[in-house]
Amino acid sequence: MNFIEELRWRGMLHDMTPGTEEQLQKEMTAGYIGFDPTAASLHIGNLATIMLLVHLQRAGHKPFALVGGATGMIGDPSGRSTERDYLSEDTLRYNQEGIRSQLTRFLNFDSGENAAVMVNNYDWFKGILFLDFLREAGQHITVNYMVAKDSVKKRLETGLSFMEFSYQLLQGYDFYWLYKNKGVRLQMGGSDQWGNITTGTELIRRKEGGQTDLREEHQAFALTTPLITKSDGTKFGKSAGGNIWLDPALTSPYQFYQFWLNTADADCPRLIRVFTLLQKEEIEELERQHAEAPHLRLLQKAIAKDVTIRVHSEAGYELAVKASEVLFGKATLDTLRSIKVDEFDVIFEGVPQTEISAEELANSKDITDLLSTASRGEVYASKGEAKRAIAQNAVSVNKMKIADPAAPVALEWLQDRYVLISKGKKNHLLKKV
Repeated sequence: MNFIEELRWRGMLHDMTPGTEEQLQKEMTAGYIGFDPTAASLHIGNLATIMLLVHLQRAGHKPFALVGGATGMIGDPSGRSTERDYLSEDTLRYNQEGIRSQLTRFLNFDSGENAAVMVNNYDWFKGILFLDFLREAGQHITVNYMVAKDSVKKRLETGLSFMEFSYQLLQGYDFYWLYKNKGVRLQMGGSDQWGNITTGTELIRRKEGGQTDLREEHQAFALTTPLITKSDGTKFGKSAGGNIWLDPALTSPYQFYQFWLNTADADCPRLIRVFTLLQKEEIEELERQHAEAPHLRLLQKAIAKDVTIRVHSEAGYELAVKASEVLFGKATLDTLRSIKVDEFDVIFEGVPQTEISAEELANSKDITDLLSTASRGEVYASKGEAKRAIAQNAVSVNKMKIADPAAPVALEWLQDRYVLISKGKKNHLLKKV
């Protein structure tokens, strides 16, 4: 597998320094990407750059994942108009552990010579005195060079602290340290990181080869991938509730699966190339089938399946599919009966719930009464509204259509305490207390 060619056909190559492709074709090359622990979990925006490391390793090269325990204390100004909130050391340590565990799902840390390696830049920065750092790194990079970077220029009008201004020098030193101590020759990242990454290649060149020495053994390389945006130009990776996280405690497998399932048709050709491991022929065949029957959403389902399994496991994917069938698909009462106790809360997370007492239940003379008066108007505001919905064939109880507004209240309680009311495409739970 040719790493650069793989990135090209997938649309994942934005820019690279001269000689990068030749270096990667010549020998196994160590490359890294940095992840600052600004949150306890990575999100799907990070997943695009994680895939760079995945493809690098699949091509026989050695991936390094750097968790920025030191740089996370400062925060990268790239793409921001204001300074980041300062995080405590305890918070940063907690976040680092979350990121470490997530990266192990994507990279093979036990594959011999090209096994992935995880490093933390706090390990080398913690022992460097400020004056030593200025002599070690500061003397080689001019202020003019640093100010010329887009990430700095865009912030000069709104204000940029010296702390954030120094970020690119710290990231540049990361590259130099890994180059010197771990033999890392390549740094990768999103296209907004180009300025920070090339500061590292420049620092390596100046410290190792002098101002004019461009000999091959003193070269380091840079490669970036395009930032992912939607077809309408808006930022990719957020939903109405915020970021789509890789941590199931923050974004459940069901929510994660639904995000991909709801992708616009126009976005699918790019996303399936960037986020899945499907091969070119498979993708082109899926695109052909999708074009013939777009209502089947074959591309969306293929993306959702591939990414959900790799992020959340096969079991997480199967639970997400079951939840989708229950809430939006053709599930039956038997499907509802098959839901395990530990799955129930996951599937129905976010579904409105109304508690109903034994007395309210006993006083319900028919199904209309139950859906309106007994539930205190939280399911249907009035008996008239409930009757109209039933007449329009828009009401189901436990996935069974209600045809008679005067039907008796004969309910099967799921998990001995819930009844699922489907109001058209919306869902509501009655909870017996």
